[in-house]
Amino acid sequence: MGDKEEESGMPRDAKIVKSLLKSMGVEEYEPRVIHKFLELWYRYVVDVLTDAQVYSEHAGKSTIDCDDVKLAIQSKVNFSFSQPPPREVLLELAQNRNKIPLPKTIAGPGIPLPPDQDTLTSPNYQFGIRNKRPAEPLEETEDEETTIPNPTQEEKADMPQNHQRVSFPLSKRQKD
Repeated sequence: MGDKEEESGMPRDAKIVKSLLKSMGVEEYEPRVIHKFLELWYRYVVDVLTDAQVYSEHAGKSTIDCDDVKLAIQSKVNFSFSQPPPREVLLELAQNRNKIPLPKTIAGPGIPLPPDQDTLTSPNYQFGIRNKRPAEPLEETEDEETTIPNPTQEEKADMPQNHQRVSFPLSKRQKD
């Protein structure tokens, strides 16, 4: 199929998008690009006209006029696109931020890093090690309570549990 045959079956809006792309120097693109631009175009127009209708109803008018559309477009532009702050404001912000010194680095071979408390490389784990009681010879007497071989959850909660928390840093490997 040639270019002329493709354009004859295209809707008018798609032809406009294609000519806009061509006028901007875009020669090669996927056919879906035109459909995406049309979708964006239609969505934007519907949003602007919906806002214009709201403004017209708020003003007590029965129809949308040019002023309502201009106001809707201006509100879209103000809401969607914001201007960056002036250069002077950015320079002042940069000067204020740069007054704060960076954290000191660890001197040594390799890549200099900030102190361990300022990084995510310091150890942050703990081991729970149960204290084991030394094995004692079992002597059964009538006065002592007998131990339950398989205690239930409630019985486990009643039993005293001795846990010891241990944490330690990893030692740094020395380069040979």
